[in-house]
Amino acid sequence: MSKDDDNNGWKSVYSGNLSENREEPEAERARAQGGEELPAIAPLPPRTRPASPPARPSAAPAPARNATAAGKPDIAPDSAEEEAEEDDEPPKKGHAALWSFLIALGLVVIAAASILFYVWNGLRPPASSDQTVRVTISKGMGAKKVGETLETHGLIRNTFLFSMWLKYKNEGSRFQAGDYDFKPGMTNGEIVAKLNNGETVAAATLRFTIPEGFTVVQIADRLAKEGIVDKDKFMNAVRNPTQFANSTWTKQIPTNKDLRYPIEGYLFPETYEMKKGSTESDIIDRMLAELDRKLGTLPEDWQSVLEERGWTLHELLTAASLVEREVVVDEERPIVAGIILNRLDKKMPLQIDATIQYLLDKQKEKLTNDDLKVDSPYNTYQNKGLPPGPISSPSLKSIEAVLYPADTDYLYYVTKKDGSNTHLFAETYKQHQRNIRESEKNEK
Repeated sequence: MSKDDDNNGWKSVYSGNLSENREEPEAERARAQGGEELPAIAPLPPRTRPASPPARPSAAPAPARNATAAGKPDIAPDSAEEEAEEDDEPPKKGHAALWSFLIALGLVVIAAASILFYVWNGLRPPASSDQTVRVTISKGMGAKKVGETLETHGLIRNTFLFSMWLKYKNEGSRFQAGDYDFKPGMTNGEIVAKLNNGETVAAATLRFTIPEGFTVVQIADRLAKEGIVDKDKFMNAVRNPTQFANSTWTKQIPTNKDLRYPIEGYLFPETYEMKKGSTESDIIDRMLAELDRKLGTLPEDWQSVLEERGWTLHELLTAASLVEREVVVDEERPIVAGIILNRLDKKMPLQIDATIQYLLDKQKEKLTNDDLKVDSPYNTYQNKGLPPGPISSPSLKSIEAVLYPADTDYLYYVTKKDGSNTHLFAETYKQHQRNIRESEKNEK
């Protein structure tokens, strides 16, 4: 404006720079609505301004810092509008990706921690206890089955993890069958070490002794009396040698209908210790296997000796059983064995009393003439040669005596009957008769 403002009574300092027809938007809207103007704002007192060089015609006037004082409304600067626009913008994609990564990472950590806890908890020992737990590991049982058995008895927590642990440690292939005693609280390593070392519990056993010279019937009677076998079952088993697989030599037993008991003489006399609950067949099998083992301790040429003589093992055991029943003193075994061989070479009947006693239900202290006439292939008074089979279980010394007999010309022997259990030997029948008279004098 070029003159004083009619309403305000002051002259604009920038009168030369403002447009004359410029009006406030509010006053203009008021006139348009009702023709009334807004009340005038009281003028500020004039300010003394220092002299300044005249303003450039092209320069735009600086906006009033206080819009109310200048009679104009407050107008927000451009920077404030920009900030408001920034606040209204959606979050950036980079922030969302970061949050997704952090959430995924957290889930992975939680899952890994859960797995580690599951493995740790599944492999740690159960609660300790002083109570012993007995576990039976059967022959051929795999590692997984072993784990299931251990878990059933409360010795491990998790069969699956135990199996995986065994694979990781390359264990499980050396487990030994048997009964084991464990205590809850043992570590996996301690359990595996015990199974690998075969630290089994000594099973309840039965112990029995078969004396030298016992017959099959005597063996059955003794074992039955001790409550170890049923006699009938035992006797039925000895009649069927083909069912026993632990002996090599039983396969060579002749199929002779005259044999009373096929495996007579093959049940080696010894002291045995077997697992309690063993069957009659188990016991027979064990005794047959012992014979094979004992034959393996003989001199290396024993089979060559038999071949040269033209004998079988069955004949060897038969002759040895005669020696066993006839002789008590070990030094006389080779002598009596030599007499048996000498009589066989001369085709003489062996005339051995023990073969007659074998046929009797009960042993007699003295045989009668009628006893000597019993009709049986085992009667060596009536039949020449060896009986059909052994009459008892011979000892190893009797077997050795038959293999390596004393080289004599003796053909007869008789007991001294003086309590010494020794014999008088003779080369002729006349000498033998004299020895018999001498023996009768010593009879007590």
